[in-house]
Amino acid sequence: MQQPIVGYHTDEEDHWVAELACGHNQHVRHNPPWTSRVWVTTPEGRASQLGTPLNCIKCDTNEPRDWN
Repeated sequence: MQQPIVGYHTDEEDHWVAELACGHNQHVRHNPPWTSRVWVTTPEGRASQLGTPLNCIKCDTNEPRDWN
């Protein structure tokens, strides 16, 4: 299910995590060549992606929210 990004935080290993409108979290790593998300490396880049939908597998499997 597609859910828009509404915010970000870093995890205990300083990896960026997107906060989705549904209340779930999803890592958004820049890890070339497997995943290219250069936008995650700067505050401006992250801000430019607010509202962008990501596929939320946790919604698809009816998992409880990660945050309220």
